[in-house]
Amino acid sequence: MILPREDIRGSQRKAGYTMWLADNWKDYEVIDTSCGEKLERWGDYILVRPDPQVIWDTPKDDKRWKHMNGHYHRSSKGGGEWEFFDLPQSWTINYQSPSLDVPLTFNLKPFSFKHTGIFPEQAANWDWFSGIIKKAKENDHERQIKVLNLFAYTGGATLACAAAGAHVTHVDASKGIIAWAKENATSSGLIDKPIRWIVDDCVKFVEREIRRGNHYDAIIMDPPSYGRGPKGEIWKIEEAIHPLVKLCAKLLCDKPLFFLINSYTTGLQPAVLTYMLSTELKDFDGYCSSNEVGLPVSSNGLVLPCGASGRWCGSEY
Repeated sequence: MILPREDIRGSQRKAGYTMWLADNWKDYEVIDTSCGEKLERWGDYILVRPDPQVIWDTPKDDKRWKHMNGHYHRSSKGGGEWEFFDLPQSWTINYQSPSLDVPLTFNLKPFSFKHTGIFPEQAANWDWFSGIIKKAKENDHERQIKVLNLFAYTGGATLACAAAGAHVTHVDASKGIIAWAKENATSSGLIDKPIRWIVDDCVKFVEREIRRGNHYDAIIMDPPSYGRGPKGEIWKIEEAIHPLVKLCAKLLCDKPLFFLINSYTTGLQPAVLTYMLSTELKDFDGYCSSNEVGLPVSSNGLVLPCGASGRWCGSEY
């Protein structure tokens, strides 16, 4: 049974609206936004990157707009390229919050499509599910909590789950990205935690897990809007996300802890995520809430929206 309710844990009210904020960062901040770009601090380094949400043309008063270490220039033909100014090839930043007993360390490397190796707004979700895992472990010290992380990228969610005490299956189609995730696990002191690293197409892996009869206490998925699997499989989120949620529901244990979907696609608004989760998880005892996820902008106290998340949670959490 799904019990819809307003879940404001981990949310903040800014400028008259509520969203889930990643506001525990010390090594990262959005300094300012203007003219389709955001000015960010990643540890000791300043980057300027494009952001489609930034449709406003506001004054660039902060001097760091002209003294950045890296600038990603978007091309009118698609894609773009980096321009570097005294930026190392790689460096690290840490994340710690009240929900995490140990800091997470991430190895950053600017690469294609403006990316650096993590999506800092997802810290809002790391804090949320870390708290659920820790509470479940406190309620039953012997319980082995199994989490499936699909489209797991460089492992932010995987490391947060492992740090909270879960056994994690980390699945991504890119061998190189999984190697990067292992680097992050090593840097965070979590490489010896019970993490299975799987290079595979996520849909095919889920189908095999169903046939094997495996079950999980929690599922996380952070699917791309568009992508290709290791054998050229095409993924389009609007066509594939609902069938995958239906499949994943078959992998849940009798009393699951949580199910998280992240979306950076305009068409998958919070209400759409709530509808899917509520429909496919109706046989489980829990509740669902969805919201925008955002990052605070330090120059003005406003919030930069960064997609949406749908959260289903077992009723006792």
